Amino acid sequence: MTITDATATAAWATLNELYAGYHPDLRAAFDDDTERARTFSFACADLHVDLSKNLLDAQIKDALVAVAEQMGLAERREAMFRGDRINVTENRSVLHTALRRPAGDELVVDDVEVVAEVHAVLEKIYAFADKVRDGEWVGVTGRPIETVVNIGIGGSDLGPVMVYEALKPYVLESISCRFVSNIDPTDLAEKVADLDPETTLFIVASKTFTTLETLTNARMARAWLWNALVEQGAIEDTDEARTGAVAKHFVAVSTALDKVAAFGIDPANAFGFWDWVGGRYSVDSAVGTAVAVAIGKENFADFLSGFHAVDRHFVETPFADNVPVLMGMLNVWYVDFFHAKSHAVLPYAQYLHRFAAYLQQLTMESNGKRVRTDGSPVSVDTGEVFWGEPGTNGQHAFYQLIHQGTQVIPCDFIALANTAHPVKDGDQDVHELFLANFFAQTKALAFGKTEEEVRAEGTPEAIVSARVFPGNRPTTSIMAPALTPSVVGQLIALYEHITFVQGIAWGIDSFDQWGVELGKQLAMQIAPAISKDDEALAAQDPSTRALIEYYRSQRR
Repeated sequence: MTITDATATAAWATLNELYAGYHPDLRAAFDDDTERARTFSFACADLHVDLSKNLLDAQIKDALVAVAEQMGLAERREAMFRGDRINVTENRSVLHTALRRPAGDELVVDDVEVVAEVHAVLEKIYAFADKVRDGEWVGVTGRPIETVVNIGIGGSDLGPVMVYEALKPYVLESISCRFVSNIDPTDLAEKVADLDPETTLFIVASKTFTTLETLTNARMARAWLWNALVEQGAIEDTDEARTGAVAKHFVAVSTALDKVAAFGIDPANAFGFWDWVGGRYSVDSAVGTAVAVAIGKENFADFLSGFHAVDRHFVETPFADNVPVLMGMLNVWYVDFFHAKSHAVLPYAQYLHRFAAYLQQLTMESNGKRVRTDGSPVSVDTGEVFWGEPGTNGQHAFYQLIHQGTQVIPCDFIALANTAHPVKDGDQDVHELFLANFFAQTKALAFGKTEEEVRAEGTPEAIVSARVFPGNRPTTSIMAPALTPSVVGQLIALYEHITFVQGIAWGIDSFDQWGVELGKQLAMQIAPAISKDDEALAAQDPSTRALIEYYRSQRR
């Protein structure tokens, strides 16, 4: 399979010419074009996306779109939605978009009606969620569930915890969720420290039921449950009683039913998903079961509808007005022409406080690649470091670097017109004060503050330069009416497709993740050396050996 090198396209040559003659001046751009904000603002489902404070003009936009066209984005997009095996290194389809297609849609892949299978699993999840929410699902002593603990890692953790936090106002008051991912035993210990085992339900999320971290945590959780129930006198200290407790207090998100059963979970309480669902694209699959329990089937269905609305926008909208295409190609523009190394996502919405962490896996695991799909080396930089914090917290931490540092750091600002907690401080609407900061930051980054403006304020000449803001720092503003389940789904789908667009422009496979494997393999080789196996220790490199020896000397 031969993949076109983007730098060999005519459109890339045009971008080179445009970049060579481009001198960013957003003040002048807005002065010269009173319609600029309108021209570069777009609707994507319920999202209002303003690209006008980015470093682009009509010619640059056209050239970016042309690169996407010449790299075959339309064809590759259709191949993904059709179920072609575009994940070439694993020979898999990439069909997370099928997870949110409405019932009745038809999609046959490898002689399987995919949408029908998806909805069969959804109905099973919804039935389970209703039982837990209604108090029909009870623990071993007959008490209803009050806390759901999701055990997973990577996409089986980052997605559910982000969405749960984002949709807290929609969570049933009598149910709460906690999330365990880190193999550090502290994580599990802290999450269960104040829980009542009689009212706790664990969801173990591992497609193969072999994930080291997840299964280790699941076994520790099972031991905690057994010991706590015995200590409370809730069950007898017998194998039969322990087996019965697991069946009442554990369910699985997995397709490995034999391993699920061996753990003690009833296979009837396992919710499956498919090898065409990558972990970082899986929150709208059975991986989101904890979320479905927390917010209920109607809200979860609304969540899925938000994904689907953006899917339709991505498929049906011409590239010139297609928000994922434009945002993805702008990212390529900044990485490969302005040498941006990172990208900040700054939600002015506290409930989205885990969104940047979620995007780190989605974007960096997808596009952190050094070879193209055909195995040849890439000829340009790929990927960015995604990071961010919510609202004014970030302003008092790292905005200094964005405003006055030497790096170009594109920023996506996200805000909502309405808040779940409207409140006033005297006569001041606090949400409006909050949004004043949102609007002010993008304005300051775009237009800065000149030496003349600083001097006009009476600033001593010796510190004028320190108070100058260069401006021309690129930002995208994304707004929505409110943080509903649908809007959360829309935001996730938007960034999924942005990531896909970038991968196509770079000619890489955005859907494998071999880079995570080597460290895991070496960890299994090193583990015996830590546990006093001197032969294994001797096989390590000098640095690793010295570190293990230090550990051995200090471990009590």
